[in-house]
Amino acid sequence: MSQDLDEIDRKLLRELQKNARASHQDLSERVGLSASPCARRIRRLESEGYITGYSARIDEGKLGFGFSVFISVRLDRQIDDRLEAFETEVRRCPEVVDCWLMTGSFDYLLRISVRDLTEYERFLTGRLTKLPGVASLESSIPIRRVKDTPARLD
Repeated sequence: MSQDLDEIDRKLLRELQKNARASHQDLSERVGLSASPCARRIRRLESEGYITGYSARIDEGKLGFGFSVFISVRLDRQIDDRLEAFETEVRRCPEVVDCWLMTGSFDYLLRISVRDLTEYERFLTGRLTKLPGVASLESSIPIRRVKDTPARLD
């Protein structure tokens, strides 16, 4: 973690990661500050980009999207236009919840969230294989999540 952060900043980040809805008063008690300095530190962490936003963690399964697939994608060419075209189209696919440009034998790693294997097949054959530049795909189906940490803090 950056040398610009002291132990109180680190504690604040840990507490916010556990519960971003905690009040400044609650956070101040947990980190050993009064509410005003606590609020100032949070604003500074936000303005300096340590905190990039706040969001609710959603259970995809409860929404009916309980089937995830990781897909490694290899493009036919790794030129700027091809990468940009692929990324533009992937952003339009609601089934793609994560997309990473990678090093190694594949160009992209996607996480797909769908209702079931039938919906995955429709997405795969009806949309993903038709995206610009897709040369090959390799799918992996996760069995269970072992660890789920929003961000590394230490």
